[in-house]
Amino acid sequence: MKTETPQPTDKLKIPLPTLSQINADRITQLANQYWSPQTKESHLPYDASIVESIYHAEIQGSSFSVRRIMMLEFSQYLENYLWPYYEAGKASHSHMMSIIVMINEKFRERVPAWQAFLKQPEHFPAFFEQVLRASIAEDDTSRNMRDQTALLLFLNHCFGSMEVELCRDQVKRLVSLSMWISLQEGRRNQEFKAVPKWRKYWRAIQKKDKPELLEKLNWERRYLQRLMIKFMGILEKIPENGEIDSYVVRYCERFLELMIDLEALLPTRRFFNTVMDDCHLVVRCQMSALAQRPEGQLFTQLLQMLKFYARFEISDQTGDPMTDRDMTLQHYSKITSLQKAAFSKFPDLRLFALANVASVDTRETLQKHFKNLSDKALRAIATYLNLVPPEGKEDETPWHRLDKDFLRELLISRHERRISQLEELNLMPLYPTEEIIWDENVVPTEIYSGENCLALPKLNLQFLTLHDYLLRNFNLFRLESTYEIRQDIEDAVYRLAPWNSEDGSVYFGGWARMAHPIKSFAVVEVAKPNIGEKAPSRVRADVTVTLSLRNEIKHEWENLRKHDVCFLVTVRPTQGIGTKYDYRKSMVDQAGIVYVRGCEVEGMLDASGRVIEDGPEPRPELEGDSRTFRLLLDPNQYRLDLDRASKGNEDVYETFNIVMRRKPKENNFKAVLETIRELMNTECVVPDWLHDIVLGYGDPGQAHYTRMPNEIATLDFNDTFLNMDHLRNSFPGYEIKVQTNDPRKLVRPFKLTFENVVRKQQVGDAAMDEDEPRKAIIVEPHVQPKRGPYLYNEPKKNNILFTPTQVEAIRSGMQPGLTLVVGPPGTGKTDVAVQIISNIYHNFPWQRTLVVTHSNQALNQLFEKVAELDVDERHLLRLGHGEEALQTDKDFSRYGRVNYVLAKRLELLELVSRLQRTLDAGSDAGATCELAHHFHVYHVRPRWRAFLENCQQQTNSIEIVSKEFPFHEFFDDAPKPLFLRKSHEEDMEIAKSCYRYIDHIFEELEEFRAFELLRSGLDRSKYLLVKEAKIIAMTCTHAALKRSELVQMGFKYDNILMEESAQILEIETFIPLLLQNPQDGRSRLKRWIMIGDHHQLPPVVKNMAFQKYCNMEQSLFTRMVRLGVPYVELDAQGRARPSICNLYRWRYRALGDLCHVTQLPEYRAANAGLRHDFQLVNVDDFNGVGETEPSPYFYQNLAEAEYVVAVFMYMRLIGWPAERISILTTYNGQKHLIRDVIDKRCADNPLIGRPHKVTTVDKYQGQQNDIALVSLVRTKAVGHVRDLRRLIVAASRARLGLYIFARANLFRNCYELQPTFNQLVERPLQLELVPGERYPAQRAAGVAVPPELLLSVRDMPHMARYVYDMYLHIVNDAPDARQESGWRAPGGREAARARGAGGHVPAHPGAAPDSDDESDAFTPTDILNEVDEPNAANS
Repeated sequence: MKTETPQPTDKLKIPLPTLSQINADRITQLANQYWSPQTKESHLPYDASIVESIYHAEIQGSSFSVRRIMMLEFSQYLENYLWPYYEAGKASHSHMMSIIVMINEKFRERVPAWQAFLKQPEHFPAFFEQVLRASIAEDDTSRNMRDQTALLLFLNHCFGSMEVELCRDQVKRLVSLSMWISLQEGRRNQEFKAVPKWRKYWRAIQKKDKPELLEKLNWERRYLQRLMIKFMGILEKIPENGEIDSYVVRYCERFLELMIDLEALLPTRRFFNTVMDDCHLVVRCQMSALAQRPEGQLFTQLLQMLKFYARFEISDQTGDPMTDRDMTLQHYSKITSLQKAAFSKFPDLRLFALANVASVDTRETLQKHFKNLSDKALRAIATYLNLVPPEGKEDETPWHRLDKDFLRELLISRHERRISQLEELNLMPLYPTEEIIWDENVVPTEIYSGENCLALPKLNLQFLTLHDYLLRNFNLFRLESTYEIRQDIEDAVYRLAPWNSEDGSVYFGGWARMAHPIKSFAVVEVAKPNIGEKAPSRVRADVTVTLSLRNEIKHEWENLRKHDVCFLVTVRPTQGIGTKYDYRKSMVDQAGIVYVRGCEVEGMLDASGRVIEDGPEPRPELEGDSRTFRLLLDPNQYRLDLDRASKGNEDVYETFNIVMRRKPKENNFKAVLETIRELMNTECVVPDWLHDIVLGYGDPGQAHYTRMPNEIATLDFNDTFLNMDHLRNSFPGYEIKVQTNDPRKLVRPFKLTFENVVRKQQVGDAAMDEDEPRKAIIVEPHVQPKRGPYLYNEPKKNNILFTPTQVEAIRSGMQPGLTLVVGPPGTGKTDVAVQIISNIYHNFPWQRTLVVTHSNQALNQLFEKVAELDVDERHLLRLGHGEEALQTDKDFSRYGRVNYVLAKRLELLELVSRLQRTLDAGSDAGATCELAHHFHVYHVRPRWRAFLENCQQQTNSIEIVSKEFPFHEFFDDAPKPLFLRKSHEEDMEIAKSCYRYIDHIFEELEEFRAFELLRSGLDRSKYLLVKEAKIIAMTCTHAALKRSELVQMGFKYDNILMEESAQILEIETFIPLLLQNPQDGRSRLKRWIMIGDHHQLPPVVKNMAFQKYCNMEQSLFTRMVRLGVPYVELDAQGRARPSICNLYRWRYRALGDLCHVTQLPEYRAANAGLRHDFQLVNVDDFNGVGETEPSPYFYQNLAEAEYVVAVFMYMRLIGWPAERISILTTYNGQKHLIRDVIDKRCADNPLIGRPHKVTTVDKYQGQQNDIALVSLVRTKAVGHVRDLRRLIVAASRARLGLYIFARANLFRNCYELQPTFNQLVERPLQLELVPGERYPAQRAAGVAVPPELLLSVRDMPHMARYVYDMYLHIVNDAPDARQESGWRAPGGREAARARGAGGHVPAHPGAAPDSDDESDAFTPTDILNEVDEPNAANS
């Protein structure tokens, strides 16, 4: 077990320069003289020696110090100096390297990197060639190795940015078929023989080559081979022992990373894989000294990944996945060709040649056969297989190794049996153990600087196969869960404080809510393995704990549910009783964590030792505090542990002394991993039109509805359009054709026929070639038949005036294929989603739609709106635990729907009984659905038919309908008169609507008939899910957890709509596609609608390394946008004032405003008491302190916290309602500090109270309020607000007023944030108040306020004093307003002191592990009088 790895805070964290250091720094001074945008007028002319000097002094001279490079990059050195003055052929090595270092830094900081090159793209090819030539220059001095490593990293970024045309044009030439010029001739001919069409292409390329360019082209084509030869030369110089240059090791690691990334993408891998194989790169790496040395641990892990991808189960020729059987056949053909050669040419190998394949394809048997062969024989075999050049041609490839050890290893590694990836995966334990949990190369700590590479899979644009896609996601999801588990274990152990007592036993000095010492543990059952498996089929154990705890915590333990995951931990502390634990240091070393094993709860045992089942019956009360839980252990892990124990190692299962549980919300990792593993074991059937797009290949627009073969020409838009004018305005550029111009007839609902689609279907592909398709729409209004005579029979109608883009999104969503909708803040994404669901429901009543969102809150908002539309309630179903929060008086959960159906059945049967009584026919018709059916067939229908016949005979008579109508008495309670007797047609239509009402009763009862046969609640709920419901809603987590259950039930659906798609992890977006079994080997999925905004925050990934290095935070939605899949971008926002929207409008294509944001009274009025509707308020240090960081990433800023709270108090005192104000911040530490300050200042004060929300920007995504007060916290570096997506979210939460509190000088200089901050700094940086104004303001927005009526707030203490005086004035005027709980002046009487989190801190700085309402995660800080006694701060 690896206990020697340093913990987060032992690791060097990049020291960030302060603002004063930045201003005094040489880099800043040079920037001001030469390239800073702030000093543009006084710039000196370009000087190449400045670039040389900076490179040698600041970059190389500081050993590529991240801090220096950060400052250079932040100063816009690349954008304003390096690239504008780069000249092809003249630029020095230092100039090129400076550009490389800046680009690499942008990737490290995860900010857009390629924009700078778009200004002079014509220089990029020459620059790229200079990079290539530099990267294979023969100079491996230590200083140059840093340069070489940076060049490799840049190359990797280019290969990883294939969606950028600039990069794609350069790199694709390096990996095309023409690179096979570097293969040995024999090997090349062998490959051409296997795939003859490639020989044809090869000859075509040779004919096309221009003689004058041939030398340059061949240099490019041989480039990657030369790079590999150079690398192998460097690698093989590393000695087996003695000193080793760490920069050389870094270079080797980065080189393998580049190779892995080339192998893991089909366009780069297709021809490169053969060249790499021909160089024998993997074998030479395996045999290198570095792979055997401890310094090469990461190198070896990367090598394993490269080996895995080099032999990946894919056909390089076609790109098709290969099954286990295909791989086995390929392996057999390799061995048999070797056996044939051995039989005819090498008599020494006769035994080998005659043996069956299975007996000679293991490493041991191959070694036995090859070990006695001479050098000459080995060389001859290798030559015969075209692995090494034939004798006499060695000079052509002098870098080939021909020694005996190498040739033997080469032959063995090529012919040994490969282990099936799936078998390996199925044998893998799903719970992490101590070996993985604390391995820094696999699960890095949160402080990941981005300088080094890691042995982790990456999620980029493309994947090799669905298997590869699932495998990478499986590994990353598993490791991200492991990281969270590590945090939980360390936190629990820290709280339990285990000490080593004098008798050697473990004494627990503390207590933890989520973990408990074990009283006894025993394995009680090990079931026999299933046929063909090695691990036991089931392993059960009992764990006993003594729960002498508070009742609510005891209750939590007793309520552990079936399938909850727990962890068993063994600690052997070395520290004596009373030793203080330091959470900053390694918990593994301090507490002596030895073993960790996962398990699943089966249930708690009752007094007689039986598992207490979950059910409606109350649970038995147990005596005393001792409780025993039955656990299910992981059989694969159990087998591995027993194998180790049989070899003399300790039996892990006799050592456990802590059991730990986790919050249910965060504890679903095992179910998700099982789901992914299950998907890999079954044949994943993704619709044909979607398959290539998911993998990232082919034409990104192929699934757009206009390209689908089954595009629908005529669609019923139902109630989408409010009137004919709305319809005309919704299709600009289209000719609208109508049958009549009578406005009384042109009313919704409308049916639309698109003529160009009709023409396309008639003419076929030829229509696509026409210059301008005729864009005309035939509009047919159609009258919906009335559903009955009652007022409540009128259908509910949409009343939203959709914009043309929203209508295009709705049209696209109704058509088959893939629809992507990008919805900027406030553009009505949910309304569009709801209308699409409603329109699909009415157009295709037999189809079922699955609605998936990221959060319960979003799902509930969507569901509430769907329930308000014209959708039959019985067709709605909400799965998961979030339905409790639905803001409706109806229960849409499974059991709620069952109860609804049962109640509705009784209600309808009562109506049938009434109908029977009024007709005086039949008996007991309302007893059951079956009897009701008979009554309908034999009594109701015949009467209706007789009525119709009578009416048809006397069409002239107006009275006949009323006279003959058989159901008068039943409709006695309908609005009178039932028949108007004005015309025969009108009365006939009323009669038909009455019969429709009756018919609908029997139709519903027919559907409910199954409920009389199904008796249990579970069966009834399954029936509802599989047969009855048409719109089924769930969160993506629920889909991942319950997939196998849904598939077994036979769940089916035709359409998927996903809201918040840009916030869902890639794998959690993909799983909902596969919640049903394929039909005849094909998926029945017809539509996939994804709605989201990739310019707002991505999914939360807590571990920085997985987030940055592995790109795990990229959602499938974002990846599709990057790939170029067509999308509809909504272009009219109705949330914020136009002035506030301007702060983020620039980020979108063409975001306009809806008219109500300028016309409604609340938008036309100014914000009471405040001069501006948005303002950046500069906050200086308070008592010499700006940002503080009590523990890693736990940033706080007391001055901003006090200022924000003071402004909130001021707004409350002038009458603003508390629920209209939200306080947001970009860091979790600051959130806790602000809540703390509010608790001390005003929470209990009846005049003020608490704001609507105090939370992080990340948590507040998807919500809005009238006023947002935002604290940006940082004063030394911009931090993660540099991620534009976070700024967009922060700026777009406010409707009427946005007030940002920050260090203005720091943020205004940030290149990425300038479009927003340039607008902010145009206004005064001191908060401007309008004293005397009360809420709501009488002043109009935009009206100038005379300077004498304004108060400009100098700083936080000034604001605090002003609010304090104002409060005293109000209290003196109304003495009864002052309460005992009373008042504490902000920053005046007392101020909160910032301090650490006192435990484990989440790594994602903006993502709290606790819910927003949870208060026990952070203890309020001490209070200190800081304004009145400034020196107290130092005490």
